[in-house]
Amino acid sequence: MKRLPAAELLDSDAGTAEEIADSLLDLRGLNRRFGGITATQEMIEKVGRGVSNNQLSLLEVASGSGYITETVRQRLKALGITLNLTLLDRAQSHLGHGSTALVADALALPFPDSSFDLVSCNLFVHHLSPAECIIFFREALRVCRKAVLVNDLVRDFLHLTLAYAARPFYRSRLTRHDAPASVRQAYTEAEMSGMLTQAGASQVEIKRYFLFRMGALAWK
Repeated sequence: MKRLPAAELLDSDAGTAEEIADSLLDLRGLNRRFGGITATQEMIEKVGRGVSNNQLSLLEVASGSGYITETVRQRLKALGITLNLTLLDRAQSHLGHGSTALVADALALPFPDSSFDLVSCNLFVHHLSPAECIIFFREALRVCRKAVLVNDLVRDFLHLTLAYAARPFYRSRLTRHDAPASVRQAYTEAEMSGMLTQAGASQVEIKRYFLFRMGALAWK
């Protein structure tokens, strides 16, 4: 299935406050049930196994409220791993509270080299063109000390069919539009691996999670 870029309504807050809130709740449900939280947690745990002091700093790009990484942080705390979070998003209105947070451009991260152990993103890179992905990955690899974690969707015809079939169950009309659009413009595992390698990753590990979720771990 050919990749088809499309504008997503939630990206531009193209709805009422209630519609936006409902769409964010839809996303939380999808991440909770269909691999979003699990993928990020497993990748962090894999990196964490090689860290002797059980502490990791993580920059979450296009974080929104930071729901996924905050949930993972709580889970890792129970396992004895401390995750220090910094959230970054393009809009102040998207950011949550309780963590260090700032507004900045994901394609020009405002940090020195090797500022964080990890740089992570969730359901972000499918919004970018291939050229923008490589710019972002280069920036993320520059800013991290250990690895970049990419948590995203897999483009697949069956996935698109499921995205359309699930539309009656979404709370928000924004999600009903955005879910199929996200699948159409997502990347395959091969495309993701190729872009991360081109950006300079020394090694790329990709695992598919439940219902067409992809976790890509790019080592610096």
